[in-house]
Amino acid sequence: MSYAKKNLREVEDMAVKHGISDTQEARFPRGDLGAEQTGVNYLIIKPGQREAFAHRHREAEEIYVVLAGSGRVKLDHELVDLAPLDAVRVGPGVTRAFEAGHDGLEVLVFGAHVDGDGEMVQDFWAE
Repeated sequence: MSYAKKNLREVEDMAVKHGISDTQEARFPRGDLGAEQTGVNYLIIKPGQREAFAHRHREAEEIYVVLAGSGRVKLDHELVDLAPLDAVRVGPGVTRAFEAGHDGLEVLVFGAHVDGDGEMVQDFWAE
């Protein structure tokens, strides 16, 4: 098929599956859409919360678009304030994690899908 359509709210929330739903929702519709080369994530960070873990990629570049809410993203050691319709490009090797403001943070993430490219980083905010 040359196209696919899926409502992002109908995609399984993987935060529930991985026991991190107290801080966020994370929906990865790549499989539902049949995408082979493009990764996508619909991420919701609950009000006043931080992502459960940070991550980085060896090869993939990602673009984050804030749909609603406010907050910050930590990029290595820099904090960047976020507001609706802000777009942030993050290159390979940069560790990143989101923190929501009092109204939560809703983000759409796009990037190349590279199998095994992601690395989780624990205790990132403690640095």
